[in-house]
This record gives sequence, C-alpha cells and structure tokens, in this order.
Amino acid sequence: MKKLRKLIYLKMARRLERSNVEGASVPTIISDNTKINGDIISEGVVHIDGIIEGDISCNELIIGIKGSVTGSVTANSLQLFGTLNGKASVDSLFVAKTAKLIGDATHNTIAIEPGAYVDGRCMRNGAPIPAEQAKPDLMLVDSSRKPKKIS
Repeated sequence: MKKLRKLIYLKMARRLERSNVEGASVPTIISDNTKINGDIISEGVVHIDGIIEGDISCNELIIGIKGSVTGSVTANSLQLFGTLNGKASVDSLFVAKTAKLIGDATHNTIAIEPGAYVDGRCMRNGAPIPAEQAKPDLMLVDSSRKPKKIS
C-alpha cells in the first residue's frame, strides 16, 4: 500500500509539473527509513518522513507523522505533523494534533489543532498589536460595591 501511495503521489507531481507553465519540480521526499545529517536547501516542496539533523530552507516544508527535524527551519509554509526540535521562521504555520513543536516559532499566520504539543514561544512577525487592542478591559469586583473599571 505504501508503494502504491508513493507511486500515485509521484505521478500526480509529474502531471502537475507538465501542466504548470512555470515548470514546478517534483517534491523532495525523505522517506521514513532515511536519516540525514546536514542542511537541506531547496526552492520547492520538501516532505520529510525520516530523520533530519540540520537546518532546512525551502519554499514549503511538510514534516510527516513519522518525520523528525532537529535544527532550524526557514520556509514560506510549514505543515507539522511530526516533531520539530528547533527554531522555525515561517510565513504560514500549521501544527497538527499529532505534532510536537519544541522551540520558538515566528510566523505571520498560525493554526494549532487541539492536542498538539508546543513547548516554546510562537511569535507573530511584522507589526505588533496596537496597545488599545492588546489590553482588554478588566473589571474589579468587590462584593460590597459595584464593579469598577480598571484602566
């Protein structure tokens, strides 16, 4: 079944390559029986189901359920289903419920499914949130008095 899935995936990628005017390449796939010590630099899509010990720079990175990366990631899009132990600097971040993110992530957009394990900080790139939006109105309640608004 695994071989059939990979074959279908590669055939679809080749078909998309032929139909795309820009000539997109076939994605780089690191299978679950592969371990790489070193950096990966790509201008396309990288799908990891194996183990990577090094930094990754690419357009789109998908870390599969069995995938594990130890190092920093720089990408436009990161879809995390496995484990990332290191820093991530991405535009769009998706963390699935099966994922484990250990380290800091900077992003513009983020989606985290319930059940995902995140140990680190998730920081938004770009302009900070305006002060009037960041500070919610707090109410102090005293049982003997009416509620007071705190500034």
